[in-house]
Amino acid sequence: MSPLPPLSLSILGVEPLDEFIKEIADFIHHMISTRPDLPGNVEVEAKIGLLRERSGSRLFLPVLVETILAPDAIDCRFESNMTVAQHKHFNTLLNGLKYSSSQPGYASSSPLDYHHLHLVDAFYPSEGNDREKVRVTRDEKTGTVVECMKKIRLGDLNIYSPKRLADWRVSVNLEVPASHPVGASTYTRKKDRMSYSHEEFNIDLTQVTTSNPSGNPEILHELELEIARPALLLSTAAKRGDMNASEHERNAFDELIRAFVNNARILVRNASDGWH
Repeated sequence: MSPLPPLSLSILGVEPLDEFIKEIADFIHHMISTRPDLPGNVEVEAKIGLLRERSGSRLFLPVLVETILAPDAIDCRFESNMTVAQHKHFNTLLNGLKYSSSQPGYASSSPLDYHHLHLVDAFYPSEGNDREKVRVTRDEKTGTVVECMKKIRLGDLNIYSPKRLADWRVSVNLEVPASHPVGASTYTRKKDRMSYSHEEFNIDLTQVTTSNPSGNPEILHELELEIARPALLLSTAAKRGDMNASEHERNAFDELIRAFVNNARILVRNASDGWH
């Protein structure tokens, strides 16, 4: 039997577009294009977690592979909390990657950088809208205000991963700068965050301790991937498909989202058992 000869990408000589990545890119681009006309940064992040039925059990759908759910089409909720063991698993994984990427001759990808942050968020009622909160973030050690802003949720996409131990969600938000509120905060949360940066992305592994006057502190463990430079995100979105721009410029947004999706997928596929 003769060996397999080189094959064409298709009968047209081109590779079909990846609809999965394009769907996420189209969603994010639409959220950016239709956002409120307010100053602020657009935040794009992917959280790792589980999609659950209202009964509490993990969502089950009759599909075999990773699937994007149509918004509001299925009655389910997304939970990003993981166990301490799962948190430790990701910490070990990311620390190992950071160490390996700093060694001479490492060629798998660019090096990872690392920062350990201790932050405190205080939430205040937003003037004229009780549902929106103003968040004041301080460095826990110095008390310095890091940011003061109001987050406006623009939209979410849930991704169901039946072959994996976790699902994921893409969220797009608008972070609007705000002046420091007066009066007392309604609740606070402490964030012990291990933040890893790689090229155009941040990976944050965070233990969140929330306190409020009505109950005992709640401790959560979360993992999220975020596009690091909002200005780059907006500039590439503005030139997406613009025939007056160079080919590199008009394709840069989709390339950014492709790498974003690949990183989210890698994190999900490296999840161990240990979800609540």
